[in-house]
Amino acid sequence: MLRLRLGPADLCRVRFADRLHPVGTAVLACQALYDPQAARTAPGPATGAATATGRVRSAASVLRHLLPPRGRLPDFLTPLDGLESVAAGLEAIRSAPVRRVRTEVAAAYADLPRTPLRRRFAEADGETMRLFGRALGTWHDAVLAPHWAELTDVHRHQVAEAAGHLAAHGLDGLLNTLHPAIRWEAPTLTVRTWWSATVSGTGHGLLLLPSPLAGPHPRVLVEPGRPVLVVYPVPMPRRVGAGATDPLGRLLGATRAAVLRRLAGPGRHTTTALGRAVGISVSSASEHAGALRAAGLVSSVRDGGAVLHRLTPLGAELLGHDDVLPTTRA
Repeated sequence: MLRLRLGPADLCRVRFADRLHPVGTAVLACQALYDPQAARTAPGPATGAATATGRVRSAASVLRHLLPPRGRLPDFLTPLDGLESVAAGLEAIRSAPVRRVRTEVAAAYADLPRTPLRRRFAEADGETMRLFGRALGTWHDAVLAPHWAELTDVHRHQVAEAAGHLAAHGLDGLLNTLHPAIRWEAPTLTVRTWWSATVSGTGHGLLLLPSPLAGPHPRVLVEPGRPVLVVYPVPMPRRVGAGATDPLGRLLGATRAAVLRRLAGPGRHTTTALGRAVGISVSSASEHAGALRAAGLVSSVRDGGAVLHRLTPLGAELLGHDDVLPTTRA
């Protein structure tokens, strides 16, 4: 049981994360999706993880070997920095001080058999860290990216509901309804998580993040000079995980269908924005947009240093829209 004592400076800065962290979510999901209880909250990604083959299966094998199967994960693997993309998140992991990596991995491996690969990871060996990064990127793109738009929608819905609850019931009411494992009795937030301690807030606030891939228990990250991060589990509606019964997903592939659907919404759809919205790299977003453009479903124009994408009438018809939605400029 973690007891987190929050001071006035923390309570004045309670807020929600504006979006899911691609790499942080992937690290938590690697562990969470092998827990039957947690997997039920995200059936789509859980199915993708369970049915992985070839290169993705090899990546999953590396990750399962290097990450503890349950319990607390090394904090440097779920950084606050690198929110904008998978590449940025992996860079944040690689930039962690060697001493921190060694200390946190050694603690995570306390009850695991020592193997050559785990030993090299615990020593912050450069090649092993790069192997981990490649495996995580491959696994993210195959398992999470096809569902990223839906995961993002779940997060936004949960934040909107919480904002309404805050307005109606105040901060006490909000903190006591986040999750059954979280209880608030001023000035202490008690969290049933993977580690036990009594710690004080950092004075930089409390950052709340609802996620379908947090695992069976909330996660807490406390770093000096940063807001305390609390990631807590929320369910993913069954309809979100219904990729297997999605005709468009079967036709185009789940990720490409997600890109096409994102283009049906309002906004300025640059390649970078598409990648961020769907949870894939910029190069992958460019590749998918190119394939959709070759099929006549998308048109693209250069605007300064960016490329803007929009649905064609054929793309809109495929999605069941009567009109092509205009692309708004920022």
